Amino acid sequence: MAAELDFSPPEVPEPTFLENVLRYGLFFGAIFQLICVLAIILPISKSHKTDSDNFEFKSSEVVKKPKVAAPQLSKKPKKETKKKR
Repeated sequence: MAAELDFSPPEVPEPTFLENVLRYGLFFGAIFQLICVLAIILPISKSHKTDSDNFEFKSSEVVKKPKVAAPQLSKKPKKETKKKR
């Protein structure tokens, strides 16, 4: 009875080129997604904050001109056509 049991590993074919591309593509895609999620979760660095402070300072110096009201074009009501069935 011991001679009938075969404990050798099953024969597994070598993965093809496309299977390898798919495997590694999914692997790198998962790493990319983790990096993107971590970039959202982690706080913003101070160097980026100073840039936004400079932008606020510059925008307060700019004098805004009042907008002139554009002449309104005459609006004609659209004719509704009934569909023939």
